[in-house]
Amino acid sequence: MEFKTIEGGVCAAKGFLCNGIHCGIRKNKNKKDLALVVARKRCAAAAVYTQNLVKGAPIVVTRRHLADGYAQAIIVNSGNANTCNEDGELVAETMCVLVEKYTGVPRADVIVASTGVIGQPLDILPVAEGMESLAEGLGKNNDAANEAIMTTDTVKKQAAVEFTLGGKKCAVGAMAKGSGMIHPNMATMLVFVTTDVDISPEMLQKAVSEDVKTSFNMITVDGDTSTNDMLCAMASGLAGNEKITEENEDYFTFAAALNAVTVKLCRMIAKDGEGATKLLECNVSGAKTREDAVKAAKSVVGSALFKAAMFGADANWGRVLCAVGYSGADTDVNKIGVSFSSKAGKITVCKAGAGVPFSEEKAKTILGEDEIEINVTLCDGDCSATAWGCDLTYDYVKINGDYRT
Repeated sequence: MEFKTIEGGVCAAKGFLCNGIHCGIRKNKNKKDLALVVARKRCAAAAVYTQNLVKGAPIVVTRRHLADGYAQAIIVNSGNANTCNEDGELVAETMCVLVEKYTGVPRADVIVASTGVIGQPLDILPVAEGMESLAEGLGKNNDAANEAIMTTDTVKKQAAVEFTLGGKKCAVGAMAKGSGMIHPNMATMLVFVTTDVDISPEMLQKAVSEDVKTSFNMITVDGDTSTNDMLCAMASGLAGNEKITEENEDYFTFAAALNAVTVKLCRMIAKDGEGATKLLECNVSGAKTREDAVKAAKSVVGSALFKAAMFGADANWGRVLCAVGYSGADTDVNKIGVSFSSKAGKITVCKAGAGVPFSEEKAKTILGEDEIEINVTLCDGDCSATAWGCDLTYDYVKINGDYRT
């Protein structure tokens, strides 16, 4: 299903305003560190969270606030994860209290998120001093808001699409951050979705929970699952469509629109992996089950050896088979086929589990592009899956060697 791509990010849908500022959490005054998204009315809301047993205080607070399925604002800071801190929940709740003070949105209807260094206390004073300015500047400032949630990201990550439900124009938009510590088991990093579709909290939660299975659960940068990963969605209902309360045609159209946005973000996040120079997309087809296809695809893009080979534009297809072999996928390795492709062309390197003659020069040209597809055919069934990752470069170690300093 095709959707019209539009501008606006998290403010593309009707009823949402946002802003981002530097309040002083981060030492660099040129880096924004506090973002706010506010809806005109109370919204149906849903979320998925990290499965890491160590969870940031903002996740605990947000779960509490979303227990009734509604929210009206999102407050996010970068530079400090507010995780493993004795007063973490108090600080997170105080951030919500400040939102209530300066916007009128009840504190219990505020989603709170943090990203940055783990294990360092988050000083509430900069947030308190910056909140008035942040709230007064609310508008269609999606770039500023997106910048304020970035840590090691090198580019802003936002997307939006437009579509119709029952003749009513609708939109889904989102902003995200994520560059390292990415290997999710639910969603990943921080992702905030807004829509003007009228949908019940229960169906919004269903859509979000199902979506991550083919989007954010299918990306990896470094094999590390963050303590603060969160995907939150708010639906204002201002599009005026007939309210979605069950799995009908409108629900599936909305779910497809949501997926169109989240997949765009997945590709952006994987391509902007810490130190990365290339986006890797592994397409596995011919699997016995979708679970087998998922295991194989994620294993390939998660292989450090294969990621390093892609950095060097080395068509070392044996590392693809190796990754499939230890992935846990139920497959006959003597049937596997592998090809590489990019905008520079396509080349087959393996058939029936064995290498075939190919031009190393042509392969190097294909793998020299910044977006590469690894196509793996298992020849066992009809199921498929796609996973996204990036190459492994020298800069990944440099970035993470002095992350705190």
